[in-house]
Amino acid sequence: MTVTYTARVANARFGGFYKLLVLWRGSIYKLLYKEFLVFSVIYMGLSFTYRFVLDEERKRTFERVVIYCDNYANLIPVSFVLGFYVTLVVNRWWSQYTSMPMPDRLMCAISGNVHGSDEKGRLYRRTLMRYCSLSAVLILRSVSTAVFKRFPTMDHVVEAGFMTREERKKFENFNTSYNRYWIPCVWFTNLAAQACKEGRIRDNCALKLLMEELNVFRGKCSMLYHYDWISVPLVYTQVVTIAVYSYFVSCLIGRQFLDPGQNYKGHDLDLWVPVFTLLQFFFYVGWLKVAEQLINPFGEDDDDFETNLLIDRNFQVSMMAVDEMYGDLPRLEKDQYWDASNPRAPYTAATVFQLQQPSFQGSTFDMTLPKEDMQFQPLEDIAEGLEHGRNVPAHLLNRLLFSGPAPGGFGRRLSLLRRKNSCVSETSTTYSCLCQDTHPTDCNCGSPVQHFPNSVHFSSEVEGNLSHDATGLGADTNTEAQADGLSDPPHEDIATHSQDGVSLADMSTSESADDMSQPLLEHGSSDPSPLHSSKETTSKGLPPAGYPPWLQSPIEEENVA
Repeated sequence: MTVTYTARVANARFGGFYKLLVLWRGSIYKLLYKEFLVFSVIYMGLSFTYRFVLDEERKRTFERVVIYCDNYANLIPVSFVLGFYVTLVVNRWWSQYTSMPMPDRLMCAISGNVHGSDEKGRLYRRTLMRYCSLSAVLILRSVSTAVFKRFPTMDHVVEAGFMTREERKKFENFNTSYNRYWIPCVWFTNLAAQACKEGRIRDNCALKLLMEELNVFRGKCSMLYHYDWISVPLVYTQVVTIAVYSYFVSCLIGRQFLDPGQNYKGHDLDLWVPVFTLLQFFFYVGWLKVAEQLINPFGEDDDDFETNLLIDRNFQVSMMAVDEMYGDLPRLEKDQYWDASNPRAPYTAATVFQLQQPSFQGSTFDMTLPKEDMQFQPLEDIAEGLEHGRNVPAHLLNRLLFSGPAPGGFGRRLSLLRRKNSCVSETSTTYSCLCQDTHPTDCNCGSPVQHFPNSVHFSSEVEGNLSHDATGLGADTNTEAQADGLSDPPHEDIATHSQDGVSLADMSTSESADDMSQPLLEHGSSDPSPLHSSKETTSKGLPPAGYPPWLQSPIEEENVA
């Protein structure tokens, strides 16, 4: 039944599949030729009727029907529906084959764990193996038409030697309406337990191994039963069949060649044979016939499973393994590579060229790296670099958050800065001022004066703006900035309120003060000290332009050295 062509395509060569096209058994031609002939005959009949039977008025009506069918036939999703259906059927087909009950593992377990060279031991092994074969025959005759034709009744199973008459009586005495393929498996477990009591199975581990292998064998029998019971949903099969056949029924009319003299669009050429329509029918209907053949592989098609052959093979091999081969060992001898440290089997003249091919070592075996990239790095430097990567310099935060304070929003920025600064490392800070960014000479701002623990320094000019912003006062802030020649907008010039400012120290001592008026705290600082005044700042020679006055105050910076 199964058509095997594996040896024909063992090597890829020019025209390798061409030889397969001439095969008949199991071919698409054998499956499809009847449907193809029917389609061709009906098409040619309609074409002959249009050309020689219909009068002119009916020809015009027929032509309008042809154009209508041709325009709307492509709305049927043939490729989409058929593709998913065939994929489902092929996957199901292979899963059913992998569910075939094969006794190879079980016969090895029986031969190695059920001991006894006497007749009783031989009887135990053969009976256990025969029960497995009987279970396989019972399930296969339930799902396969070929096996059922071979064993149509239980009498045929008894006459074939899979069951004794006494066993048949017990089998038929069980009053159940369900499939009874599992009964021989229960007999197997009872007989294995009896053999264990008699010492034929020497320990519980061996008995456990036999039970596990039996359950695997019985599970595959059960899967065949369920595959036969639960089919592909009928509605899916109906939808695919209707889609394919309705499409080609419309093609019988819509693909007719019309009179070129009528000047219909797309009908400039008049041919008798629709070559590409026939090819389309061949592919789509052939695809459907493939699914029709594979949806139940337990029939008698050319590519269905060889179930009877499998029964014969499994029964013969399993009985030989547990009976004739039990305890049959060849004499132990030293192999010819006994003293060889690097044994290698010889090659023939046709395969000696393979010795010149290097063995595969891995996909990165030939990869090269620059010499400097192959040097190990000290772990201390790596850890220090990772720690520095987590620090956020305080002066960058000040520049980001205070670059353009808008009325009513400075308190929110200060609160955000305080929360952000809580993530800064607790490393000690050093003095820095922004005038170093604009003057290459030495800074004249003086040494830092620390104030609050973990706080960022602001001048009294900034303090005045803090008090002014927090209380919501709308005083004009642009008068003094215009007098000094600064072009900053009124809300960015903070230096005009230096005399009315409220120190950050006074603001931080009150527990009930608003969150947006509290100073920014930083980890690692300890000594409180008064803030710098705006007069001290301006007396140090800060540049009049370049940075706004509120950026020209000393700040604490993260020590990342």
